[in-house]
Amino acid sequence: MRSPLNKLFLALGLLAIGCGGGGSGATCPTSSTLTYDNFGRQFFATYCDRCHAAGTRPSYRTLAEIRAGSTAIDSVAAAGASAVNVAMPESGATPTEAERRQLGEWLACGVR
Repeated sequence: MRSPLNKLFLALGLLAIGCGGGGSGATCPTSSTLTYDNFGRQFFATYCDRCHAAGTRPSYRTLAEIRAGSTAIDSVAAAGASAVNVAMPESGATPTEAERRQLGEWLACGVR
């Protein structure tokens, strides 16, 4: 069962997505070298898996699951030209702004 705080974050994330807001505004530079193997896998293992691999929230354990949730992930955890989104992770170790910007770039590049 989700805690009231988890429900609030989920509702806010869905509201932001539904209203067309909340995204980081990150773009994909042609020079980007970020991939699942050299960035995404470790980022999610470090910051996301402790909650999103537990089965009580959307799972982001595979590349396909991350792709499917990329808009929501961007709106709560990534950084770009429009925003530095810090709603996630809720607790524990948190990414630096530079890591959040890498996440935004990687998501904007299509989660490859």
